[in-house]
Amino acid sequence: MTYVARRRIATRAIVLDRSLESLPIFRLSDSAEDSAISFSPESGGRWRVLPSPGDRLPGTFDQDVYIELLHRYHEAGFPDDGVVSFTLHAFLRSIGRRVDGRTYEQLRSALTRLEKTILESSGVYVAASEGQPLEGRFTILSSVSIARRRLAEREQFTLFPVLTASEPGDARVTIGPVIRSNIAAGHTVTLSAIHYLSLTNPVARRLYRLLEVAREEGMVTWRVPLASLAEQLPLTQRYPSHLQRVLQPAHEMLLAAGLLRDATFRQLNRDWLVDYVLASRAA
Repeated sequence: MTYVARRRIATRAIVLDRSLESLPIFRLSDSAEDSAISFSPESGGRWRVLPSPGDRLPGTFDQDVYIELLHRYHEAGFPDDGVVSFTLHAFLRSIGRRVDGRTYEQLRSALTRLEKTILESSGVYVAASEGQPLEGRFTILSSVSIARRRLAEREQFTLFPVLTASEPGDARVTIGPVIRSNIAAGHTVTLSAIHYLSLTNPVARRLYRLLEVAREEGMVTWRVPLASLAEQLPLTQRYPSHLQRVLQPAHEMLLAAGLLRDATFRQLNRDWLVDYVLASRAA
């Protein structure tokens, strides 16, 4: 086995901030919706996601960009300064997207959104180093810089079959200090990059992230009110029948991937619940 192959296997884990994973951030449809996300857990407090003026909330593409950024942060050995560098071309290939002018622009926009979208915690987000919920605002990325390659370098690309003359440049981003602090403190959840990428449904990908929070908190079974789950993911649908239609394909995908043993909708009186049985941890 080559060094590169061994390295890929060793870094197939994606280490994420457990506090952040339990909270809604990404709209699970790439709409032009620009209103804030607001979430009030049963434990109290309030969490809000505030879009940058003139922009929309982060969506499904942004979710995949966020996951790949944290994957690369892990691959880089969790640098103290939080800096992750990459080419836009290589990044798009890593998340399974076609590489063209449209996706380059999507990626630039997503990185900017992750830098500019405000996450506001009023006693909800747990800062592990503080040992208590945070009162304040932060962002996923604290800086984003995308430098176009010099013309002379781009002209050389045509000499090498593995490079492309349309390569737009190099990105250098910094993971925000609040998230870095929680990861450094071990307040984390771990995903399998292989399983995450195998889930083609964005709701399934988000649900996988949330189920890993339940697992990390020692749960083998998890019962959650359907309405509460919709707010935590978040989903825009509100009627139980609509929510079930959205969640059922995600459940089937997670069951087929071996990430769930069972997922059942139940009605108790007038309330709808979802019962999850977690599978053994994915490799």
